[in-house]
Amino acid sequence: MTKVRRLSAGDWQLLKAIRLEMLADTPMAYVESLEAAERQTDTQWQARAESMTGPDSVTLIAETAERQEAVGLMRVVLRHPQRPEPPVQAVLTAVYIAPKMRGLGVADELLHAALFAAVELGAGTLELAVHEDNARARSFYHRHGFALTGESHPYPQDHSRRELVMVRPLD
Repeated sequence: MTKVRRLSAGDWQLLKAIRLEMLADTPMAYVESLEAAERQTDTQWQARAESMTGPDSVTLIAETAERQEAVGLMRVVLRHPQRPEPPVQAVLTAVYIAPKMRGLGVADELLHAALFAAVELGAGTLELAVHEDNARARSFYHRHGFALTGESHPYPQDHSRRELVMVRPLD
């Protein structure tokens, strides 16, 4: 049993724990290295948590009900918050589900909350980038109404690979 909630600025230790787990579990999925994250001070983690909970960003965590252990994370960020004309776009980033929780519906719960958060932020669309070889993720997002746009860009950790752009209109 999990619960999904918004990360608060005071949750910096929880953020640190899940971020280090993310980087250890799937190092190629994130631009930051585990070594760089481990070198950050508590003050830097506090600032990071605060920046991830600002007015143009919602970070969601899934926690186990019994131990309040973070087992998933998704972040929604407005693409151009200063640009007033529609359509406002939001981007889904920092997606992670702990290995022991994969396939148990945690990703569905987090994505549902992320879609709601994007609407709350005023976005008309939610965009994401997924590695070209990650068929499981593409299938998951497709099942939730995302479609490939035909756009792609080089994968940050290996420029010979591509990230495919997917988007979903928000109602």
